[in-house]
Amino acid sequence: MSLTPSPPRNGRTRGAKHPVTSNETAAAGRHPAAVRTTSRDVARAAGVSQAAVSLVLGDKWRGRVSPAKAEAVRTAARELGYRPNLAARSLRMGRTRTALLVVPALTTEFFARVYTGAARVAADHGFGVVLYPSPEGIGPARDPFDSAAATLDGVIASSMAAEALTALRDADLPLVMLDSDPADDRATATVNLDIADGVRRLTTHLTALGHRRITHLAADVDSWTFALRARAVSEALEHIPGARLRRQPAALAVDAGLHAAHAALTAPGPRPTALLCDDDIIAAGACKAVRRLGLRIPEDVSVTGFDDLALAVAVEPELTTVRLPAEEFGEAGMRALMSVLDGRPAQAPTLPVDLVTRGSTAPPADAPDNAARPGGQ
Repeated sequence: MSLTPSPPRNGRTRGAKHPVTSNETAAAGRHPAAVRTTSRDVARAAGVSQAAVSLVLGDKWRGRVSPAKAEAVRTAARELGYRPNLAARSLRMGRTRTALLVVPALTTEFFARVYTGAARVAADHGFGVVLYPSPEGIGPARDPFDSAAATLDGVIASSMAAEALTALRDADLPLVMLDSDPADDRATATVNLDIADGVRRLTTHLTALGHRRITHLAADVDSWTFALRARAVSEALEHIPGARLRRQPAALAVDAGLHAAHAALTAPGPRPTALLCDDDIIAAGACKAVRRLGLRIPEDVSVTGFDDLALAVAVEPELTTVRLPAEEFGEAGMRALMSVLDGRPAQAPTLPVDLVTRGSTAPPADAPDNAARPGGQ
């Protein structure tokens, strides 16, 4: 687990060298006292009163401070590096001002970006965030503390099953679930991405190009989000004349994607013209399999990913994929938790996703009147 570090109060990186000024020369042998930013400094920079600063940073501003002034206070606090006295505030409010973010793994930058967004909103509310990659993946997550209730104010869990969080639920803490079944009432609030729409748009992109033999390289992970993707692919192809969908399971790894794609492309019967992958990592493995079989992307086989990781533009041709707004996702989850802790109803938004067309998709070679150039936009 990792804790969001606070920057040095004097604004310098620890251990970094800096030019010696004339004042420092005159004060040889003495260490100048670090100047601590105060709420008065924040108030002056934001053009508000100290009381307004206290209300905004204590998240008690609604109805008492305008949204524009509240944003000005948060901006000034960030720019000045202001950190309120959390120990004193915790004693007053009976809170630890610490939230736990549980993720299944840190194997891609997606969850790191979720953390970045969550930590940004948490900092605006004077909270810290502990990042906890579950040792069991999406499986049962252990309480990382002797007593989570005594250490934390709330929990955000991304892409985990609610039943996997029993140990943390026993602590009776507010729980915000990300990328999870909204019908599961064990969560205090749920925030989702529009995964189904992303899959539909990806599938429609392939069928509009003329693809009818499509193999879904489906993540071999028992979770709501991947079950939703499989269902969305099937529904999108259900009414397409001549569409033939096959499904090949694959673990979330490049090698697993390679083996799954090889099996799909060498199976008996007509070869699929498109491989629709649940994840960019699986898609990277699929691209390797296509090339090892002496085939071309996208002339012989189109390949799509999902997530729009950095890997999506590291392969050649670059992947057509669905971009997920990971940082905004983390921000929305943390805002929901802050609302719950403040006694207000939590918003449960479904964030939009974007189809990104690149060079890994094109009309199939056997499509009628195929005069389109390979590649996307």
